[in-house]
Amino acid sequence: MQLMLDIKLATNYRSGSQIARLITEKWVEDNMFCPRCGNDRVRSFENNRPVADFFCERCGHEYELKSKRGPIGTKVNDGAYSTMIERITSNQNPDFFFMNYSMQEMAIKDFIVIPKIFFTPSIIEKRKPLSDSARRAGWTGCNILLRDIPEQGRIAIVQNSKIIDKDTAVKKFQDAEKLFVENIEKRG
Repeated sequence: MQLMLDIKLATNYRSGSQIARLITEKWVEDNMFCPRCGNDRVRSFENNRPVADFFCERCGHEYELKSKRGPIGTKVNDGAYSTMIERITSNQNPDFFFMNYSMQEMAIKDFIVIPKIFFTPSIIEKRKPLSDSARRAGWTGCNILLRDIPEQGRIAIVQNSKIIDKDTAVKKFQDAEKLFVENIEKRG
């Protein structure tokens, strides 16, 4: 695993968000293992798939990537509220990757995985709908409240620019999975 991002991939793009999406997703595809089963790589889904960016060819589990410049923080902006609630309450809800990167250094600073068992409707905050004058009037987004996820649910892969041993990360993921409760209303 290496921590550097490849900015050359984005030479034909002007939008900062498109550049960030392209280089961070490529980093995950080139460097990230499956924290559930230890498979050496995860693969990308096609673009614009709701609440799923990657999957493991060995165990079939899905992952959603959230990345941002600067610290990950306690609250992360996300997409449509209704789509997120529908996805995390389904039988096919994904695990989540959260990435903090530096554009100046072109490197990953922090990368954590949060198992899907920690995602409940209570950690999804509904944002105010967009105003009537907005291009997508009425659209309602959400925030993921990371502050409400216990420490056992935040498994570091990269911490303060240091790569965590793969076997250690997989073991922590498996230990976290032991906290699984079938009934989503009883989780928390």
